[in-house]
Amino acid sequence: MTEQAKVPAIRFAGFTDPWEQRKLIMVAPLQRGFDLPAEKIIPGVYPVMMSNGIGAYHNEYKVKGPGVVTGRSGTIGNLQYVESAFWPHNTTLWVTKFYGNHPKFIYYLYEKIDLKRYKAGSGVPTLNRNDVHDTMVFFPASRKEQELISAVLTYLDDLITLHQRKYDKLVIFKKSMLEKMFPKDGESVPEIRFAGFTDPWEQRKLGEIADKVTEKNLDGNITEVLTNSAEYGVINQTEFFDHAVAKESNIAGYYVIAPGDFVYNPRISATAPVGPIRRNTLGIHGVMSPLYTVFRLTDAVDGTYLSHFFKTNGWHGFMKLEGNSGARSDRFSIGDATFFEMPIPVPSSSEQ
Repeated sequence: MTEQAKVPAIRFAGFTDPWEQRKLIMVAPLQRGFDLPAEKIIPGVYPVMMSNGIGAYHNEYKVKGPGVVTGRSGTIGNLQYVESAFWPHNTTLWVTKFYGNHPKFIYYLYEKIDLKRYKAGSGVPTLNRNDVHDTMVFFPASRKEQELISAVLTYLDDLITLHQRKYDKLVIFKKSMLEKMFPKDGESVPEIRFAGFTDPWEQRKLGEIADKVTEKNLDGNITEVLTNSAEYGVINQTEFFDHAVAKESNIAGYYVIAPGDFVYNPRISATAPVGPIRRNTLGIHGVMSPLYTVFRLTDAVDGTYLSHFFKTNGWHGFMKLEGNSGARSDRFSIGDATFFEMPIPVPSSSEQ
């Protein structure tokens, strides 16, 4: 949208009128949700819209749909479009007054605003309705143009949902394959195997195939500070934390990590009960906090194969037996010498 022309950069053919500009309260005002007596939260027909989604169902409703709902407190900016009648809970703000505008277009208009920037409060964040209402918005006066815009964006939302479901199924399938294509504890062959491979897998110690990286960034030439996340793997620290945690003055004591190196992070979580081991696939040199253990392959073991092994729980049993959570409940404790005694199942290079 250009300020002078008041028209979007992309537009459907046949529409030439400039878009109108008004405060949001004049286009689609927010209203506050209602309390819901506990006895009414029973299996029913109408959804109770909470700040983070549908919280319950019951047999009464407060407002007729369609409507746009967002969190007022707690989860801010979680927009939902409701086609039928619903009960907006008091943790929400909602719109059903559209003043002739297309309801789905209003939903996308609110999505474009980014409501999170209007949250206030140091404790549980609350959406400031007055500030939202004062926002100046552009919109086409033509309902037909609003409908066409809504149709395109709805199609894209549906396409995203379809691919998200495919993605979710593939994630589950991959997790299953990770567990079945590597031997379980105490076994020498995996449950699923490629045809033509019959030999038992060799068991090697981590210290036989890798060395600990001890090179430090003494000259300070490397300034790319990396971290190891259970969810995202090895990633730039600034991208992960939204700010730099390390200071240039103290990264001289950090380990230098090269492309292909592995990193063990002792911080434990629900998805990494003994801490994650991930590989540097960024293609760059960086530095890593000495709190992490960095190691580099020295033998002819395929790094990609090994990185997938560390995404299984096949090495967790050794860690739990030989280490412990230490004095801090969020960190796993294991000595370097013991860590490099970890058994690694190694098939032939072609099977890897």
